[in-house]
Amino acid sequence: MKADFQYGRYLARHKWFVFVAGLKTKAPLWRLIIHDWSKLGRLEWCAYRDFFYGFEINPVMTVLIKERRRVFDVAWLHHIHLNKHHWNHHCIVDGDERETLKVLKMPEKYVREMVADWAGAGRAITGKWEVKEWYETKKEQILLHPDTRVLVEKLLGEVTFT
Repeated sequence: MKADFQYGRYLARHKWFVFVAGLKTKAPLWRLIIHDWSKLGRLEWCAYRDFFYGFEINPVMTVLIKERRRVFDVAWLHHIHLNKHHWNHHCIVDGDERETLKVLKMPEKYVREMVADWAGAGRAITGKWEVKEWYETKKEQILLHPDTRVLVEKLLGEVTFT
C-alpha cells in the first residue's frame, strides 16, 4: 500500500510538470491531459510501482529482482507501444537483418509532448528544470529522424522551463 501511494504521488507530480512544460512547448492540450494514462492500468502500474518503490533490495531477493526487471521491461515495452510521445515508438528493427534500424519522423504534436515529458520527468525526479542538460548527456543514445531532431533542438533552444 505504501508503494502504491509513493508511486501515485510521483505519477501525479510527473503529470503536473509535463502539463506545465507542455503549455510552454505548445503541445496539444488533449495530449497533455491524457499523457501517460496507460500507467494507470494494472500492467504498467504494478510493474512501475514494484520496480521503483517495491521492496528493499537485499541479497536474498536476487531472483525476485531479476523477475521484477523482466516484468518492468514488459511494462515499458507496453508503454512505448501505446504512447507515441516516446521516440522508441518510432523506431523499427528490420525483421530480416535485425540490426537495421529505421527511424521514422515523429509528428510534431508528439515531439512537443516528448520534450514536455522529458522536462516534467526531470522536474518530478530532481526538483529542477534541467531538460537541456539532460538532453545533451543523452542525445547520442536517443535515436531520432533528422527532421525530428531539428524540432527537438529548436524547442530546447527556444523554450524556457522555469
